[in-house]
Amino acid sequence: MSESIPFVQKPEFKYVVRIADTDIDGNLNVAQALTKIRGIGWTTSLSICKMLGIDTKKRIGELSNAELKRIEDTIRELSKKCPPWLLNRRKDPRTGENLHLIGSDLVLAVRSDVDLLKKIRCWRGIRHMLGLKVRGQKTRTTGRTGITVGVRKKPKK
Repeated sequence: MSESIPFVQKPEFKYVVRIADTDIDGNLNVAQALTKIRGIGWTTSLSICKMLGIDTKKRIGELSNAELKRIEDTIRELSKKCPPWLLNRRKDPRTGENLHLIGSDLVLAVRSDVDLLKKIRCWRGIRHMLGLKVRGQKTRTTGRTGITVGVRKKPKK
């Protein structure tokens, strides 16, 4: 009779990893785990792994604390280490610098941009205020919200 050997995790395995104020599942591979941080997509994640020489298929829970610290430092300094086309906020309107924002900083920056558009009452700002499509999409048949108008149910017999 064959005995089944239970799956044993390494004692240093971390089931939850915290990077850039985001809790990440330790079972995900490094490239996929970094995409869980708001502001970091697949391409950025792969470039971070390549810069640091980390295997993308390794699980993020297996990384040492020093490697996790290196990843976090690289994410914080991404605007200085990457080419401008890889960043998510090029030529910031307020500072004129190329930035890469993550987490709540990104959410606040987008919200302030939309508020500025509303304040100066430009076309995009007015569309945002009215809750309509902003980027020139058709609205005759899509994007309908609210109550249904112009449809009557047949009376029951």
